[in-house]
Amino acid sequence: MVNELIHKYCGDNEALEALLIRHSGDVARRALQIAKRHPELEADEQFLWEAAMLHDIGSVRTNAPSIHCFGTEPYIRHGILGAEILRSEGLPRHARVAERHTGTGLTASEIEHQNLPLPRQDFRPETIEEQIVCYADKFYSKSHPEREKTPEQALRSLEKFGSEGLDVFKAWIARFE
Repeated sequence: MVNELIHKYCGDNEALEALLIRHSGDVARRALQIAKRHPELEADEQFLWEAAMLHDIGSVRTNAPSIHCFGTEPYIRHGILGAEILRSEGLPRHARVAERHTGTGLTASEIEHQNLPLPRQDFRPETIEEQIVCYADKFYSKSHPEREKTPEQALRSLEKFGSEGLDVFKAWIARFE
């Protein structure tokens, strides 16, 4: 189901399909490692793998040529675009993961303050699976898929989202590592 959906939405964009499978596979592997290391979290491993593999599917509709995305939407919208795709496919839980993985999650006030082209609502991860995918995603970049970030590098990449996000990520390090 996962690879079929990625292929369906990438169409003939083989470079983007390969990038999404690589990036999402890295995120999924890290997410599953966390779940296995922390059985007390009671994460749904099958769902975690699927959601991690599909969290960036909205990228196909964005304009980010450096990562093979030739759509029309700003990249910051890839999470909510992915949520639209996944809801249309009957996957509402997966959609929540997609829309809540930017930074450490965005609040309505952050969206308004930064004048982001997103609905003015809360997009912070709530369920354990949403949190794990959001966390795992911060260690991998689609711009440099060959690199895995350290926790310190991931923290630095989150600085642009403000101190609240840094505090969330530090708490996740303590909880998930």
